[in-house]
Amino acid sequence: MSRIWNFSAGPAVLPLPVLEQIRDELLDWHGAGLGVMEMSHRGKEFTAIIEQAEADLRELLAIPANYRVLFLQGGATQQFAQIPMNLLANGLANKSADYLVTGSWSKKAFKEAQRIASVRCAGSTEGAAFQSLPELATLDLDPQAAYFHLCTNETIHGVEVPPEYVLPVNVPVVADMSSHILSRPIDVSRYGLIYAGAQKNVGAAGVTLVIVREDLLGHAAPSIPSVMDYAVMAENGSMLNTPPTFSIYVAGLVFQWLKKQGGLAAIERVNIEKAALLYACIDGSAGFYRNPVAVACRSRMNVPFTLADSTLDVAFLAESKAAGLASLKGHKSFGGMRASIYNAMSLEGVRVLVDFMNDFSRRYAGTKA
Repeated sequence: MSRIWNFSAGPAVLPLPVLEQIRDELLDWHGAGLGVMEMSHRGKEFTAIIEQAEADLRELLAIPANYRVLFLQGGATQQFAQIPMNLLANGLANKSADYLVTGSWSKKAFKEAQRIASVRCAGSTEGAAFQSLPELATLDLDPQAAYFHLCTNETIHGVEVPPEYVLPVNVPVVADMSSHILSRPIDVSRYGLIYAGAQKNVGAAGVTLVIVREDLLGHAAPSIPSVMDYAVMAENGSMLNTPPTFSIYVAGLVFQWLKKQGGLAAIERVNIEKAALLYACIDGSAGFYRNPVAVACRSRMNVPFTLADSTLDVAFLAESKAAGLASLKGHKSFGGMRASIYNAMSLEGVRVLVDFMNDFSRRYAGTKA
C-alpha cells in the first residue's frame, strides 16, 4: 500500500514513525500484555504515559513552572465557552473581555463567548475579507478587560500572527493556537492561556491542550460543572474523569518525534522552507494561482489559494487526487484550494505538490476547463 500526500486541515497527517510505533504497540504496550486503549487511566502504565507527555511538552515549549498543562476534551470549540466560564466569573463579573476577530475561528470564539459573558470586539478584519492583521494601536481595547483573546493562526483564511506582533501587556492574552502550535518556538510567558485542538500538529483528534498560568485558576463561577473548571481539572491532573487516553498517548509520541527532529527550532526551519516553496509557486504563476493574504501574516501551516479561472477547480482537484495529492479543496467559506502543510508534511510532499501545480498551470494557462 502506498500512502497519499495528505494536505487535510485536520484531522491531519501524522508522522510515519509515530504511526508505525502505534501499530507496533497497539496490541501490547511495552510488554504490558494490552494496548493503551484498554488500560486503566488510573494504572501505573498510563500514569507514566501522561506524565512523560507533559514533561516532553514542557521541554519543547519551555513552559514556565507557574503554568499548568491540562489534557482536556471537547476540542478548541469547547474552549470558546470554557474560557469565559473560567475567566469572567467569581469576582470578575463586572469585567468584560476583548476579542480580536481575524478569521472564521476567532469569529466563532467571539460569538460563543457572547453567550456566556460580557465580551467586546476590540477589532475585526472581516470587512477586508480577513486578509491581514490590524496594528495593536488601532484596536479598541479596554484596559480593565479580564483578558484579550485572539487566534494566532486562522486555519481557513491562512492568516498567522508572527512572533514580533505586539500584544497587550496589561491584561492576560488568551490564544487559540490550534493549527500552528509546536510549529515554531514561542514565548509562553507572553500569554495567560494557550489552547489547541490536537488534530493538526499535536496528534489524533480527541484531546485538547490548555496551558494556563496559575494565577488565572480559581475564577470559575461555582455554578459551572466541575469538569469545566480549570482549577478542578488541574487539581486532579486532568483526570477528574476518564481522559482521552489514546489521544494523549499519540500526542506523547508526536512530542518525542519532535524532540528527535531537533525540537521546535529545527522543525521551524523546515516549515519556513516548505512555506516559502509553496508561496513562491503561487506568486510566480503569473496570476494563475492567487493567495490574497498580506505577505507579512501569511500562514506557514495553512495556505489557501484560488485559481484565476475557477472553472478549472474541478480539473485541478481531480488531477491532483489522481496524482496522490489529497484534501486540497478549500473551505466552503473561502473557496478554491487549501494546502495544510503541518509539521508531519515533509518537504518532499510539498515539492510534489509544487511540481504538480507548475505542470497544471503550464497545461491549462490560457485555456478553459
